[in-house]
This record gives sequence, structure tokens and C-alpha cells, in this order.
Amino acid sequence: MGHLVSILQRRSPVVHLLAPDQSVAQAVAVMAEHRVGVVPILDGERLVGIFSERDLLRRVISRERSLEKTTLREVMTPDPITATPDEDRQSAIQKMSGVGCRHLPIVVNGRVVDMLSMRDLLFVEIEERDQEIKALRGYIHGSY
Repeated sequence: MGHLVSILQRRSPVVHLLAPDQSVAQAVAVMAEHRVGVVPILDGERLVGIFSERDLLRRVISRERSLEKTTLREVMTPDPITATPDEDRQSAIQKMSGVGCRHLPIVVNGRVVDMLSMRDLLFVEIEERDQEIKALRGYIHGSY
């Protein structure tokens, strides 16, 4: 199984960083504008949490909290697990499933450089399986 860097190199890293004192409304605006489901929360350069659509539903909407008055510090998922680009995909999957999350900040030298989703990992798995199927079909039909 390959390393995360092979997935990350396929796309441009787009990380929209927010601060803990920003409002949920600000986070929702950034997430909607950039069509992302999660944003990392940094205090200075230190990753202190992530805020996801799931956090929005469970900790804000379901409790009828104000989007404008509630800060990310109050509702973010604190101290998220992270990965580095040189980790293998299986390690990332195990980390995510171990804590029940769908997004993993990618960190290099303590700095968030990208976000990886379970969806990213799934697409790579599907692509690899498709290639294996094509190779097996070629072998079966004698075109290898």
C-alpha cells in the first residue's frame, strides 16, 4: 500500500486555516465558499483543533447555538490526530477509523500543509482495484 504523499501530489494543497476565536459563521462561510467539509483551527502556527460539518450539526445546530456568537474554540474537535506525507495509507485509515473521524490534517515540521479525507483514500483504493481488474481481464483474454 502506498504512502500518503502519492495522494497529496495528485492535487494542489488547499488548506483554509482559521483561528479559535473566529465565529462558527465565519467558518461556515469559508467552508461553503471553498466547498470543503472541514477546516483546521490554528492558534498561531499550532494546530489546536478541526471544525467539521459534523461539529456544526452536533455542537451548534442541534443545540440551537448562535452561529455568529459561538466561537470555534467552543465547538471544534480539539487536538486532532494527524499524519505526515510519508505515512502509508493503511496507517491513515487505521488512525481515522480508530477515532471515528473522516478527515486527517497532514503535518510537516509541525505545520498543517494539507487535509486528507476518507474519500481521498477511497478513490485511490477504487482506482487501484480498477487497474487490477483490467490487468486480470487482459491476462484471462491473453492480451498481457
